[in-house]
Amino acid sequence: MQSRTNLHKQTPLRRFSSIPVIDISGLYSAVPAERQAVADNIRDAARDVGFFYVCGHRVPEAATDDLVASAERYFAQPYEQKMQNYIGLSQNHSGYVPEGEEVFYSPGSNADVNKPRDHKEAYDVNYDLGDLRYRRPMLGPTLWPDDADFKAKVSCYYGHGTELAKVLFRGFALALGLEETFFDGKLIRPPNQLRLIHYPYDPGLQDAQGIGAHTDYECFTLLLPTADGLEVLNGEGRWIDAPVIPGSFVVNIGDMMEILSNGHFRATTHRVRKVKEERYAFPLFCTCDYDTVIEPVMAPCEGADKQYQPVRCGDHLYAQTIDTFDYLQKRLRSGDIERPETQPDVGFGREERAL
Repeated sequence: MQSRTNLHKQTPLRRFSSIPVIDISGLYSAVPAERQAVADNIRDAARDVGFFYVCGHRVPEAATDDLVASAERYFAQPYEQKMQNYIGLSQNHSGYVPEGEEVFYSPGSNADVNKPRDHKEAYDVNYDLGDLRYRRPMLGPTLWPDDADFKAKVSCYYGHGTELAKVLFRGFALALGLEETFFDGKLIRPPNQLRLIHYPYDPGLQDAQGIGAHTDYECFTLLLPTADGLEVLNGEGRWIDAPVIPGSFVVNIGDMMEILSNGHFRATTHRVRKVKEERYAFPLFCTCDYDTVIEPVMAPCEGADKQYQPVRCGDHLYAQTIDTFDYLQKRLRSGDIERPETQPDVGFGREERAL
C-alpha cells in the first residue's frame, strides 16, 4: 500500500539540537482536521528527529505515581528475593533482570567479554496472556512477584499505557498517509513490553554507562523517566539531551516503524549516559500482534539505497531479544531454542547513518 502523504526528500544528516514537544490532545478530538494536525506534527518529528515528547495525553498522574512507588519498593528488596522472579524462569520473557544479564551478542557468536555492561536492573512485564492457544515465544502468562499490590498497580499503568499507544498508532497511521484505522486490527494481543528500570546510585561506579547506544526493536517506545540521563544521537554525531519534562512522555521511533515507513521515519540511536544519581525509567515498547507482517507502506525516500524487506513482527522482536539476553543465549547454544531470521541491517546498536 502506498502513502498518500508527501514527506519530501530527507536531508542527508538530521541536524536537530533539541527534542520537539507535541500536544496530542487533538488526537482525541471528533474533528478529523484536528487529529490530522497532530499527525502532521508527528510526521515531521518522526522524519526529522525520530524522537518527540507528548503532552495532552490522558494517562492519570495517580497511575504514574503508583508505578514509580511500586518500582522503588520492589527494587529495594534483597537481591536473593528479587531473583525468585528471575526472567529466565518465565514463559513470556517477563520478570526480574539482574545487572549484567543484558549484553549484545552478534548472531552466531559468543559474547564479547570486553563490551561494557549496562549498570541497571529491571523488571519486565509483557502481555499477560490468558488464552494459551495464542502462545508464542514472547507471548504467554506474565511472571509476577508474590505481591498483589505490585501486580495491581503495574497492571493498571500497563493498561493506561496500552490505551495511549492505540491513540498514537492512529496518529502514526495518519502521519504515514494511511487510513486512521490501519493498525486497529493489528493490536489485539500485541506483545507490548513494559520495563521497570532502576539505575542505582553508587559513587564507586560513576564511569559505568546506564544503557549503551542502541535503537529499539518495536514500532515506537513510550517512555516515562524520573530523572535526566537520556541522550539522542543526531546526524552530526552529537549526543543531544532529552531532559525530563514533567507530565510528558518521550516517544521514539523503533525498527519496525522505520520499516513500515520505508525509511522516512528513523529509529534514532540513543543511550543513557553515565549514572550520576538514583534514576528510574519506564519504557513501554509498543508493537503490533505477534504474527503481523511488517512491510513498507510507502514509496522509498528519493535517492535511498536501502531496501526494506518484510519481517514478521514477533520474529524480529524475538531475534533481537535473543541477541541481548544471556539466559536466551544459553538456551540458543544448548539447542533449546532457534533464532528466527531477520533483517541484518536493522536492530540493536545500529548507529546513525546518512541516506
